[in-house]
Amino acid sequence: MRSEQNELLTQTGAGTPMGELFRRYWLPALLATELPAADCAPVRVQLLSERLIAFRDSSNRLGLMDEFCAHRGVSLWFGRNEEAGLRCAYHGWKYDVTGQCVEIPSEPDNPSLCRRMKLKSYPLVERGGVLWTYMGPPELQPPPPEHEWAMVPPSHRYVSKRWQECNYLQAMEGGIDSSHVSFLHRHTMSVDPLFKGAKGNEYNLKDLRPQFEVVESPGGLYIGARRNAGDGKYYWRITQWVLPSFTLIPPRADHPIGGHCWVPMDDENCWVWSTNHHAARALTREERSALEGGKGIHTPMIPGTFRPLANKDNDYRMDRQAQKEGRSFSGVEGFAMQDASVQESMGPIQDRTRENLVPTDQGIVMARRRLLAASELARNGKQPPGTDPRHQRVRSVSIILPQGVAFSEAAGDALVPVPGSAHATV
Repeated sequence: MRSEQNELLTQTGAGTPMGELFRRYWLPALLATELPAADCAPVRVQLLSERLIAFRDSSNRLGLMDEFCAHRGVSLWFGRNEEAGLRCAYHGWKYDVTGQCVEIPSEPDNPSLCRRMKLKSYPLVERGGVLWTYMGPPELQPPPPEHEWAMVPPSHRYVSKRWQECNYLQAMEGGIDSSHVSFLHRHTMSVDPLFKGAKGNEYNLKDLRPQFEVVESPGGLYIGARRNAGDGKYYWRITQWVLPSFTLIPPRADHPIGGHCWVPMDDENCWVWSTNHHAARALTREERSALEGGKGIHTPMIPGTFRPLANKDNDYRMDRQAQKEGRSFSGVEGFAMQDASVQESMGPIQDRTRENLVPTDQGIVMARRRLLAASELARNGKQPPGTDPRHQRVRSVSIILPQGVAFSEAAGDALVPVPGSAHATV
């Protein structure tokens, strides 16, 4: 990859091609629990290199706007959330959820001045336990998101987010790379309560040379990785990638389906949203306890923050002895931190001019091409793939198929399922 291509794919500030593409989608901004009640404390939000403030007003209306007061640039995080607006603590200027200034105490007789003071703001809607925002042109705003995990009842899902200290692209590319599972996650598959016991684990560990087939889907890609299952059959793990940065991980046994979304904070940091859901049943008490404890694709956090307990400052609590003795392939505990450790080790922004891709990297290559093509559509004012809710109502699949059949056709009904149906899994 040329350096200019790497820059194009990794820069997401306002006016950049990828920045304008991301702004055409509904993106997860906060957990709903971060704004739990009317007139609660406001929350700082950093997305796509913009510093914003979110709040829930006296009538439970949600607002997301520029963090800084139009008067002297004071952060509104210090403001008072009261009487249907957020009031700056410095001079009392007050803003409603649309960013409109509604009161300037020092200028009570100048309503036209007040009307001229309006902060940049974005819509904020609640769905699936998440507060979503759309940061693009209002006239091109798509319908609210309908990813399956966001549409099932609360009893059927679990959602977490964490801060990852690298560019979104290298984190996302790790999420669509199935070949690393047999190495980086080798030991964890057999002991994690949300993965163990699946027949598919055996295929992952026996066949370390997966063959990839990648097919464009309406919203992104079907990324198929096949391994030998014997008797003239293949074990297929089919990952869904939906633009701009959503994935669904192929399930194991009857464990809940996992998924991710990587949202840039800025060019050197991203939010990693992790989801688990089961379309056909509520999560069991044991499953929810494991999820809340940071098992599966989640991880324990430093209390009061979204920074993982294991992070680059403590070398992800790497245990060399466990690595040496075979109790851990990488020495790092947990899927999430195993991924973060290698992805952050590439540096804040990976230098892709130095990489050497191989056939198992097909999904990564095609995702890059799909992102570039989508950014061109967005630049021309067209709707890019993944904005249509029909593109989001999809599911990942683990399945045994005969050799010689096209996986995207043979697994078609499972990839675009009937809502509420059980997932296809091995």
